[in-house]
Amino acid sequence: MDLHGIDATRRQADDYLFGRGAAWFAFAMTIGLMIFDYLDRQVIVSLFPYLKAAWGPSDKQLGALVSVVSITVALGAIPVALFADRASRVKSVVVMAVIWSLASISCMFTRAYGQLLTARAFVGLGEAGYGSVGAALIASHFPARMRAAVLAAFFASASIGSVLGVMLGGLIATRWGWQAAFGVVGFPGLLMALLYLKVRDYRTVELTPTLDKATRSLGETLAHIAKMLTQSRTMLWVCIGAAAQLIVVSAVWSWLPSFLNRVHGIAPAQAGVRAALVVLCGAIGSIIWGAVVDRAGLRRSRTKFSVLSLLCLIALTTLMFAFGAPQFGMTMSASGQFALIALGGFLMTCTVGPVSAIVIDVVHPGVRATGCSVLALFQNLLGLALGPVIAGTLSDAWGLEPALTAMPAFGAVAAIAFLVAAGNYEADKQRASDIPTKSVAAMPAAAKAFA
Repeated sequence: MDLHGIDATRRQADDYLFGRGAAWFAFAMTIGLMIFDYLDRQVIVSLFPYLKAAWGPSDKQLGALVSVVSITVALGAIPVALFADRASRVKSVVVMAVIWSLASISCMFTRAYGQLLTARAFVGLGEAGYGSVGAALIASHFPARMRAAVLAAFFASASIGSVLGVMLGGLIATRWGWQAAFGVVGFPGLLMALLYLKVRDYRTVELTPTLDKATRSLGETLAHIAKMLTQSRTMLWVCIGAAAQLIVVSAVWSWLPSFLNRVHGIAPAQAGVRAALVVLCGAIGSIIWGAVVDRAGLRRSRTKFSVLSLLCLIALTTLMFAFGAPQFGMTMSASGQFALIALGGFLMTCTVGPVSAIVIDVVHPGVRATGCSVLALFQNLLGLALGPVIAGTLSDAWGLEPALTAMPAFGAVAAIAFLVAAGNYEADKQRASDIPTKSVAAMPAAAKAFA
């Protein structure tokens, strides 16, 4: 990344953009906001039992309260990141965090389902683009040798926020009421957003003529993305597989607190704590399985696709058995069932790391971030957004336990997609490496819109 206006001598002396202090302050503030980003997203799932008792919404409507955030994140991310690239990263982050925090706080004062759904949509609108803009800002502050580590920590903080959101929602609701939960998680984010004005920004990077044209408008950016999908079959099928597996993940994470409450009679607060443990298992699993898949592909690239498909099928089998065994008369203790669900949670996040690495392999080095944004578009719009509402719809028709038994079947779609992708991987990877790089610069944060 070419950061203009920085004194060359100073850059060579410490490799930090503005020095260690400024870098670590930016890192701490950006990670803090990422935690509140996902905390505000996930706090709703532990409140489903309270909302059910207060307003009587259907399970499809409850699932939509989770899905609407992913939808507005997906739809708003590219425009937000395009603006941030051409204006100010710090000010964009502040505006985003203020919007999502105020939207979360406003959920306290809603008195009907439609009002709450609208407020949740604004939570997603505020969060749109934060991952990409925040990552670009952190990367600019640190020397290249440290960027992989600090960015890994940044995105891992999303899991911390998810765990806290699932766990704290029920605990807060038990003590102060479900409306208070939105305020408790919203106000600290608002304060941190205002403090973020102290973070130093880098100067806007001048684009090459080619990239300037590709990012001049939303329409031109989308046309560029569509071209990438048609040129790389590997990328298309990996995006489909990644989205299908995230349908499983989002369904389980969203509905597990309600499952524990309805099926096992566990109080909402404790159900949220137990569900948070499954989310934590998933966060650990994403790291471990990412390393396993990477190692599997060292000698023969197709092997990593086979391992990825196998893991999806193992997760499918484990979760289907965990949720479905009691329905078919098989004796299983509540603790035994929860242990199996936790194991399934550990397995089902197997695709999170590898899919990004595969996409980066098959796109031109100058537009890798654009490739990641396409992947994340599929993950948000066709994965995270669909899981909760599909599970809710099935729950209305069949009941929650049968619905959660059926949802892991989307893992079979993921497994097939990864096997199909394997057949094109080497050719697409070679094609990407053969394209000249002379006139292509690194894509800015706009290209990372859905990270």
